[in-house]
Amino acid sequence: MGTVSQFHESLRSPAHRIESEEEAISTARDLAAAFRHQASERDINRILPFAELDALSVSGLTAITVPPDYEGLDVSNALLAEIVAIIAEGDASIGEALESHFSALETLRTQAAEDLKVSLFARVLLGDRFAGAAFTDGTELTAEGPGYRLIGRTRQVPGILFADWIAAAATAPPSRPVTLYLARGEEGVQVVDDWDGFGQRTNGSATAIVGTLHVNADAIAPAPSSGHSTGISLGLLLKAGVSLGIARAAWSDLMTAIGDRSTSVLPQIGERAIRIEATAAALERAGRKLDIAQVNPVEAAMADAHFSCSAAAILAGETALDTANALFELAGETSASIGLNLDRHWRNTRIHALSLPRDRLVHTAGEYRSKPGSA
Repeated sequence: MGTVSQFHESLRSPAHRIESEEEAISTARDLAAAFRHQASERDINRILPFAELDALSVSGLTAITVPPDYEGLDVSNALLAEIVAIIAEGDASIGEALESHFSALETLRTQAAEDLKVSLFARVLLGDRFAGAAFTDGTELTAEGPGYRLIGRTRQVPGILFADWIAAAATAPPSRPVTLYLARGEEGVQVVDDWDGFGQRTNGSATAIVGTLHVNADAIAPAPSSGHSTGISLGLLLKAGVSLGIARAAWSDLMTAIGDRSTSVLPQIGERAIRIEATAAALERAGRKLDIAQVNPVEAAMADAHFSCSAAAILAGETALDTANALFELAGETSASIGLNLDRHWRNTRIHALSLPRDRLVHTAGEYRSKPGSA
């Protein structure tokens, strides 16, 4: 820990172009099945899944939200959440890296200038990956020629170790919120592998440190002005997708662990099965509302999507934790073996939940639903 991670110079093959939503979900299922085989070993030994992330890029799956105007497929949000859930069921850390990637692309779509979108979406189609981040207080961003001089560090966030580009929030003088698009391998950008969480151990969390770097004005976009932006809502929806994936993985291991004893705990099994199904339905509903907000980004539609995505994220987190707990409650001593590493589902759930501002979301939901006409 605490070492400066070198930029991952992979020799990726040209990325495949996925042509349909059916192909996208089929590809996700095939990749998730492959990822599942060594997910536990990667967790135990903290083996970072660079090869697995490269496989995602080469498959074309990391480009499925590129808009049609930039030669992309632009899958529906409900399907995107399901795809992230499928990948997270195979390996929750890889799912979380995708969560960061797709959220950053939505901010790019909604906020960046046309030239920047043309340039970066072209990179996404080639297989480049993104990670969202935010610079900490004390970061210096000062005017310098046609752009800014940057000195600072980001907060520790998932996916940076696997990213080709970092989309980092900062404040330009005098007090203008912006997003900086930084090439991960650019001289002056270092990524410190400083993650030591007990869960989501291979999610690529790290801190980016910038000594001194000139950032051109054309690599900067205004930050979203609304707290209900589609980028924020998509992040919540995909966070729900990761939690749903963890719940499904825990459920699968639960059914294996109890084996022939399943008939003695049918009510408890049925309750968990219903919760997982209800959570999947909540994600689908939130995805449809987010589709509407993206097509018609008026404040009312964006607030409605934010409410539903918040609900999905909270429900999915609770479902994941309940299902992970059920492993120990219903499987008993069978689940306690260190070699099985079944506790990773609980650990992943707890760590993943830390980045969900639950209290704030509940407060915002209360404000929204208490307004006349919001039901």
